[in-house]
Amino acid sequence: MREETRSPNVDAAEIDKFARLAQNWWDTQGELKSLHDINPLRLDYIVRTAGVQGKTVLDVGCGGGILSESLARAGAARVVGIDMAEQSLAVARSHAAQQGVANAEYRCISVEDLAAAEPQQYDVVTCMEMLEHVPDPSSVIRACAKLAKPEGYVFFSTLNRNRKSYAYAIVAAEYVLNIVPKGTHDWQKFITPAELARMARGAGLSPESMCGLTYHPVFGRYALNDDVSVNYMAAYRA
Repeated sequence: MREETRSPNVDAAEIDKFARLAQNWWDTQGELKSLHDINPLRLDYIVRTAGVQGKTVLDVGCGGGILSESLARAGAARVVGIDMAEQSLAVARSHAAQQGVANAEYRCISVEDLAAAEPQQYDVVTCMEMLEHVPDPSSVIRACAKLAKPEGYVFFSTLNRNRKSYAYAIVAAEYVLNIVPKGTHDWQKFITPAELARMARGAGLSPESMCGLTYHPVFGRYALNDDVSVNYMAAYRA
C-alpha cells in the first residue's frame, strides 16, 4: 500500500515519465542502458568511500532498484529504496524477489516524510540522478542529511549546468547518440558543484570528495575522473 499520497516536493510529470519506463528498468540494452552502464562506477565510488558491509543504507529515488540491489549484494545489512513512482517500485520488488535479494526493501514515500519519521537511522544515504528532477533539490538534501546517522555518509550525483553539459547531456546524449530517452533532462534544473556544495553546507553536511563521470562515445564506456563539467558525484559526512 502507498505510504504517501502527496508531497510538496514532487514533479508529477517527472514521476509519470519514469513510471512509463517502469517495465524497462532491468533491460540492460534498453532505454535505461546508461544507468546499468554507470552503476558499477557509482557503486565502486560509494563502497570505496564509505563501505557498506554490515551497514544500513538508504537509496533515495531508487527507481527500479538497480543501485539498491547492488548495494545489498555488496554486503549491506539492510537497504531501503524509496521512490514516488509505484510502478517502478513494483518492478524493484519483483526483481529482488526473483534474484533472492532478501536484504533490500522498497517503500513509496517522499524523502522529506521519511526524514520526519526516521531521523538519523542510516549509515549511508545515496541520492543518485534525482536532484535535477525535483522542484526543490535543497529540500531533498536537507532530508538526506537528517536521515544520516552522526558521521554517516551522504552521496549525491547530478549534472553540472554549463554550455558543455547542454551539448553533451542534452544534445548528444538524447538526440545524437540516443543513450538516454529524449526529454529525460531539463538543462535549467542542472546543478553546479558550487550550488550543490552550498546546499549541502546549509544542510550541515561536510564535504568528503567529488569526482566526475565521463562518457567516451568511441568506446561506448564511462569512466570516473576529475572532470566534473558534465556528470559528477559527491560524498559528504553528516
